[in-house]
Amino acid sequence: MAEENKKEIELEISGMHCATCAVTVEKSLSSTPGVMESKVNLATGKARVLYDPSQVSVSDLTGAVEKSGFSVKFEKAVIKVGGMTCASCVQTVQKALQTLDGVISADVNLSNERAYITYNPSLVDIKKIRDVIDNAGYQFLGTDRDEIDESEKLLEIQLKKQFFKIIIGFSLSLVLMGMMYIPDHDMHLMSYVQFLITTPVLFWLGTPIFRAAFGALRNKTLNMDVMYAMGISVAYLASVLGTFSIILDMNMLFYETALMLTAFLSLGRYLEARAKGRTSSAITSLIGLQADSASVIRDGVEIDIPVQEVIPGDIIRMRPGGRIPVDGIVVSGSSYVDESMVTGEPLAVLREPGQEVIGGTLVTNGAFIYKATRVGSDTMLARIIRLVEEAQGSRPPVQRLADYAVTWFIPVVLLIAFLAFLYWYGIRGMDLRFSLQTLIAVLVVACPCALGLATPTAVTVGIGRGAELGILIRNGSVLEIADKITVALFDKTGTITKGKPVVTDVDSFIGNPRLLLSMAASLEILSDHPISSAILAKAHHEGIEPAEVTSFQNISGSGLSGTISGGVVRLGTRDFIVSEGISFVSNEEELVTRREREGKTTILISRDDQILGLISIADQVKPEAERAVRLLKEMGIRSGMVTGDNQITADAVASMVGITDIFARVLPEGKEDQVIQIQNNGNVVAFIGDGINDAPALARADTGIAIGSGTDIAIESADVVLVRDSLIHIPAALQLARKVMGRIRLNLFWAFAYNIVLIPLAAGILYPVITFRPEYGALAMAFSSVTVISLSLLLKQYTPPALMQEMKSGMYMNKEIDPICGMSVDPNTAQFKSTYEGKTYYFCNKGCKDTFDKNPEQYKK
Repeated sequence: MAEENKKEIELEISGMHCATCAVTVEKSLSSTPGVMESKVNLATGKARVLYDPSQVSVSDLTGAVEKSGFSVKFEKAVIKVGGMTCASCVQTVQKALQTLDGVISADVNLSNERAYITYNPSLVDIKKIRDVIDNAGYQFLGTDRDEIDESEKLLEIQLKKQFFKIIIGFSLSLVLMGMMYIPDHDMHLMSYVQFLITTPVLFWLGTPIFRAAFGALRNKTLNMDVMYAMGISVAYLASVLGTFSIILDMNMLFYETALMLTAFLSLGRYLEARAKGRTSSAITSLIGLQADSASVIRDGVEIDIPVQEVIPGDIIRMRPGGRIPVDGIVVSGSSYVDESMVTGEPLAVLREPGQEVIGGTLVTNGAFIYKATRVGSDTMLARIIRLVEEAQGSRPPVQRLADYAVTWFIPVVLLIAFLAFLYWYGIRGMDLRFSLQTLIAVLVVACPCALGLATPTAVTVGIGRGAELGILIRNGSVLEIADKITVALFDKTGTITKGKPVVTDVDSFIGNPRLLLSMAASLEILSDHPISSAILAKAHHEGIEPAEVTSFQNISGSGLSGTISGGVVRLGTRDFIVSEGISFVSNEEELVTRREREGKTTILISRDDQILGLISIADQVKPEAERAVRLLKEMGIRSGMVTGDNQITADAVASMVGITDIFARVLPEGKEDQVIQIQNNGNVVAFIGDGINDAPALARADTGIAIGSGTDIAIESADVVLVRDSLIHIPAALQLARKVMGRIRLNLFWAFAYNIVLIPLAAGILYPVITFRPEYGALAMAFSSVTVISLSLLLKQYTPPALMQEMKSGMYMNKEIDPICGMSVDPNTAQFKSTYEGKTYYFCNKGCKDTFDKNPEQYKK
């Protein structure tokens, strides 16, 4: 299928609560003609679908989800539209909006000049909506942000209503149980009263369960709703038959069991919904960093506009305490900027003219003006959010175990339930009440939900925690590989070193140093090699202007050549100069060797057949490099270094950081080959790099780790991206990955343990020592899922040991954490704070405080 006919969409699914729900949705989508791939993440409630838009539409995909018994949630926006004067204007705007791929519905109201839009954010964003309104001849006047948050408020209201129903269900089930202990009661009268109490409440509380079960059966699918509905129905119908003496007698009353079962199952869903909502808090925090507006200077006038209306090239003024709206470059002024939520950098960093600033970060003091460079979905914050969302939706290979178990789980449990009933009633001769009680207990105690949640909740929380620390993990499979890495292979320039080389020595053999520097600068100005900037900076400092070059050639990874003033000038490595047939004298070679042993990169310059001299360049080793290598060694990972430098220089740099495996004189295209060679020796390789030349090696390695300060192509090729330019984050990333994998294994253990222990117990294996009532089964089922989610949520507090030293620095002493954005706040100097349920919360700015005050329950600790 042609690449241009592929499109990916993310659908938010409502109603899923167990692993079989996710499987049902996934199968329904995959069986839709035109769908190439579908993946459903139970923890996030999202389905990622790769499809051919020429064969299937978003509406078709929505229909497929609905046929499986679930529904698709979309985002809503209220757009202010200017310039409309009549009904035809309304029709024009409405039709223009509906042409956008991803807009589900668009209703335009002339009287209040608002467009109410339901859309899929993976296909369309506010910027595209703004453009289509502008192109239609009307004015986009921004969004009503309060109404955008309406869906979150509705969800909160629904959860409160659900909790109220649960309280009523439990209360009345206890009343029913108490009625059985009234002395000398009339059984017939009591059964009728119980019937009248139970029937309306049972269907009022259990409607979501019965509706989901009906939808599953209609699609010929068995899920946990079917089993729950069967258990409740058996208890209720047996009670009704006993009440009216149809087949059964008065001993078959299970009214309190049916109602309490429904209440416990509803409680389990409620707790799951609450807990799962917290697993994606990292995404919520990142989204909360986005500014609402920007102070833009246009035509000399400063105006406040919605951040969606900022365009590249806009000049933006920032003041102390303000949140930077979009990415850009400082033009004038300076300030310290708190980038901790985006980069994991604990200390505010100084931003001056010429330096980049990141949208979503906070200006702490000072003021500056900057030029917008990336806006909307192109900003670093938007890219991080997108990357984290995609990673949270991915599945590590270990998920296959749970998926396989879930496929067989329900049929096996149904078989066990009916075999247990037949055994106790038909073989052991127990009464019908006990046998039915056993069947119901097995049906409701089984919990594939815990199996389905074990992996995705840990992945979601763990990857979110990584994002908070400035460690972006692109895919869940990376987590599993982290346990197996045996070799970490580092690029040298820009990775182990700072990537800002400077000229330290200019040694001339013939002529004077200025002539040597002039020839080198004349060639290097035509090159894009990292050392070019060092030589050009030295020439500029000396007041040397580059000369004209003809017949220029760039020999990749080796050197440069060209004709200057009639002579052929060559510049490059020792091997390059020798390969051109030019020889050294002994004292020249001794000087080159001495400079290389000092850890410097030596560049030789020749004219025609004579070597004129050499320029030595040093690139400072990052101060944390030695510690990062030592931490990797403690984790059982051997470190290596690959560089285009000669062996002597490579050995000198490697010795500074404790690396023993050194691969020198490796051309850019040879880095990938070096990775393959190490892999062929039975090693699992992590490659760490930052440049364009590193992209093939990053992609080839078992795990590619890109330093965030590197190029976009290197970042796109990597499995792990370190937003902060710190090598300590390499062992930290691997420690985090190992911790997440350990938590996944622990979750799977508990998920299997619950079912392995409780299903036989419910079937009566320990009778008469233990009689397992159905109510206990429903309670155990609820808490099995909550246990797994809670274990995953503990990852939110995890800090890799590699980062503990930084976290324990003065930056975090006596600090509070802003519950909205996660930034540290000094309670002694905080300007914004709120008190809720006896606890004081501190905020870095007014926006965070306002967000908290709107819904403190969501953010309370």
